[in-house]
Amino acid sequence: MAEVENVIIVGSGPAGYTAALYTARANLEPLVIEGFMWGGLLQQTTEVENYPGFPGGIMGPEMMQHFRDQAERFGARLITDQATAVHLGTEPGAEHRVFVGDREYRARSVILAMGAEHKKLCVGGEEELAGRGVSYCATCDAAFFKGSRTLVVGGGDSAMEEAIFLSKFASAVTVVHRRAEFRASSIMLERARSRPNIELLTPYVVEEFVRGDDGALARARLRQVETGETREIEVQGAFVAVGHEPQSALVEGQVDTDPEGYVLTEGKSTRTNRPGVFAAGDLVDFTYRQAVTAAGTGCQAALDAEWYLRDTPEVPTPEGLPEGDLAEAQWAPPAGAGQLVAPDAASQPSRS
Repeated sequence: MAEVENVIIVGSGPAGYTAALYTARANLEPLVIEGFMWGGLLQQTTEVENYPGFPGGIMGPEMMQHFRDQAERFGARLITDQATAVHLGTEPGAEHRVFVGDREYRARSVILAMGAEHKKLCVGGEEELAGRGVSYCATCDAAFFKGSRTLVVGGGDSAMEEAIFLSKFASAVTVVHRRAEFRASSIMLERARSRPNIELLTPYVVEEFVRGDDGALARARLRQVETGETREIEVQGAFVAVGHEPQSALVEGQVDTDPEGYVLTEGKSTRTNRPGVFAAGDLVDFTYRQAVTAAGTGCQAALDAEWYLRDTPEVPTPEGLPEGDLAEAQWAPPAGAGQLVAPDAASQPSRS
């Protein structure tokens, strides 16, 4: 039988790689099933300006390469392939099995970090113009459209939030919704209506995003749902805000999820209803959905996994796991002490 891993991480966005970094520094030698499209949604993003530590901004793929390299530096092992099945144990100490095709990997703990995907409109030009005018995150990309005419597609609170944020940068924002009535709450709808540069257009759907001579988005072709009439509007940016799809199909029926498929965790922890199974990032978070919050929950999942491996009687404590406060063991060593991969409790800095 193959060796049982201390921890397997399924997924490779900010949450997955942060969990890999933390568990690697705790000498757990994590195995990361990162998938072919490693890096998560940030691989589809251009410049990231709102991640702390990069005052000049950084391209999304470059940032994820840094995350990946840092996890590998401390001993994370990466498999660039898709996890095809997951069989989770039900009792404390039970082994969990993760399959990559016909290959089986066993683990004492599992961190789920498969993320969520933006729902797409599946219309002409959408895929080709992604990152060239078509976006799925106003918080990420609005600053690139200062003084531009823009479009938001959607009718819920998320669409209104996108439009309101975008209106601070764009000269004009047209919100297109397929129904005559919006699903957004009254307060969000009124906030959007109060903005002088936001126009609400219903009931319309986008039929096509049209490329300009420079290869970027130039126009959106719309269709009036009731009459079938078509029209084109000039836009330099289009933001699709029709929801997200958590990538939880691998564990469907094994861990608790909400009606939308987001994995449920206990309280402020990353623990799922299965012992030794933790979840982090956009797989859990349907509210904030930012790289920095995903990385934060990846850290939490790693520490939760470390505590589980140390404190569960049915699980043999891994060799090399730091002693004392496991969270403190991740702090930087005192100045002049040199770099320590897993400092022991006696070398911890104070909180002061």
